[in-house]
Amino acid sequence: MSDRKVDFLLVGGGMASAHCAAELRRRGAEGSILLVGREPEPPYERPPISKEYLRGDAGRPDAYVNELSWYEENGVELLTGRNVLSLDAAARTAKVQGGGEVSFGKALLGTGAMVNILRVEGAENEGIHYLRAFGNADAIRADAEAAEHVVLIGGSYIGCEVAASLAARGTRCTIIAMEDVALSRTFGERAGRWFQQRLEEHGVTFHGGESLSAFEGDGRVRAIVTESGLAVECDTVVVGAGVRPDSMLAQRAGLEVGDGGIVCDSKLRTSAEGIYAAGDCCSYESVVHGRRIHVEHWDVAMQQGIKAGANMLGAEEDYDVVPYFFSDLADWASLEYVGPAYEWDQEVWRGSPEEGEFSVWYLQGGRVAGCLSVGRSEDLAEARRMLAERVDVAGAIPQLEDPTADLASIS
Repeated sequence: MSDRKVDFLLVGGGMASAHCAAELRRRGAEGSILLVGREPEPPYERPPISKEYLRGDAGRPDAYVNELSWYEENGVELLTGRNVLSLDAAARTAKVQGGGEVSFGKALLGTGAMVNILRVEGAENEGIHYLRAFGNADAIRADAEAAEHVVLIGGSYIGCEVAASLAARGTRCTIIAMEDVALSRTFGERAGRWFQQRLEEHGVTFHGGESLSAFEGDGRVRAIVTESGLAVECDTVVVGAGVRPDSMLAQRAGLEVGDGGIVCDSKLRTSAEGIYAAGDCCSYESVVHGRRIHVEHWDVAMQQGIKAGANMLGAEEDYDVVPYFFSDLADWASLEYVGPAYEWDQEVWRGSPEEGEFSVWYLQGGRVAGCLSVGRSEDLAEARRMLAERVDVAGAIPQLEDPTADLASIS
């Protein structure tokens, strides 16, 4: 016998679960909701931990999805600092750390992702950090305040964002990246060079085309060494080696799991009836992209949490939102992006990179696969439309290139 029963069990204390709970109540769900998260904090947005929170410009409550009082006021039971230890999909039961066995009507798995840990020589030294939660940001900020030099491993979002945040506080930073150009895996070399130049203009050193070989230290990290032999002395290291979906709970429960996470259909339903997945752990059939995709970003987790909540109540709607991304490098550059473009055979530039206002259109086979905006947010709505409708823009390149042209006429 279960110790208790709830109508909706939301596993994971992040954006997906918080917005799923809100959508359930918004749509009039009167049943009991239990939200279980392993972090000690209530659900919060993760972007600030590499930006304003890391810089000390914002506090933890500023990142909370809802004020603490919201959960009690809306009848959502919040268990923080707890893990769901196991899930029985057939019996509809879950074992909650310190909470016994819970039977449920429907469930959402929003278990997020885990950082990739580098297993190289010297990894046991102190002063080597990974960033995923508030506590990580606190430790990085404390070390950086006393450090003469911080090395960032990775030239994508985390490496570049943290470097910008620390450099803005006066810390000397160096990025070591496998890619030749910062952010080029996502945005291509030309756009990547534009962002890299912003970093370098503010004192960040970038070494591309380098793979980490070892950390050197005497109990605390003192240098990093790359496979090419490059040695860079430092006091602190922040590793941004990507993340992987946390699908262990689902896998142990016998749900279908793939390389991209928990396998879901276009309605975010898993292979087990009544169980949904959303956010960084979810791999779903995208009606927009015409393929299965896995996207890691707070906005996607939010939107998928909302859709899962609707579908739990019988909406039976496809998740058809074009993924949106946002990032900034201190106050030096902000970007917005829709896509993602997994591959492209043409880039079309619109606007003026010299003036810091441009968009880049990534085309594959004459159709929009993604769009990057710096200072041209108005372009993104049309990019979303063209991507979702699979508009053939091959004959409209001059309009895409002309920053004054009306994009709404391209159809």
